[in-house]
Amino acid sequence: MTFTLKNIVPWGRSFEEYVNMFDLNDGDLSKRILGCADGPASFNAHATRQGGTVVSCDPLYLFSSEEIELRVKETYHEIMEQLSKNLAEYRWTHFKTPEELGKYRLAAMRDFLDDYNNGKGEGRYKEASLPSLPFADRSFDLALCSHFLFLYTEHLTQEFHIAAVYELCRVASEVRIFPLLSLARKESSYLKAVIKNLTDSGYKIALKKVPYEFQKDAHTMLCISR
Repeated sequence: MTFTLKNIVPWGRSFEEYVNMFDLNDGDLSKRILGCADGPASFNAHATRQGGTVVSCDPLYLFSSEEIELRVKETYHEIMEQLSKNLAEYRWTHFKTPEELGKYRLAAMRDFLDDYNNGKGEGRYKEASLPSLPFADRSFDLALCSHFLFLYTEHLTQEFHIAAVYELCRVASEVRIFPLLSLARKESSYLKAVIKNLTDSGYKIALKKVPYEFQKDAHTMLCISR
């Protein structure tokens, strides 16, 4: 059976997962970072406490913390049901069971929710969505996009992906996207077209293996620079 979702859902990862998914070092974490489609991830909250400069954007931030918490609880049951049906598609090394994963992710999302109101007031959580972001050219040194582009290949078009990646390149000097597989655990059918467009436009492209793999074979990020 294949992991399937009818819609794009809010499901947040932790600071530690971001560090590993995007192979972030101390130098990276000192940059001006945009987290695009961050949802209820705790990366912004944790990085800010460490003195980092992070802005997260997501259409989810239209809603109140109470509304987001309710949606997270609804999503939790959907995700856990899908995980239980598709255990063989994941590597259960760091997380031993779906229940352990669920507790870990809920803790990360709680960290986000505890930070959300203050962060929104400080301008760290912006309601915005690709492919049109409310930021000036090169507002950021590094843009990170986790579990949105390519993962939702069956929900979003190739044209959307190309426009979205160009928009990320407009607002940041470097872009990193993870993972490059769809929910069906296959390389996104849009990846080659996106790479060709960027290469033809003069961008530097690298596919880099990272120290993170939960979805089997999802261990590579796309790096784009000017």
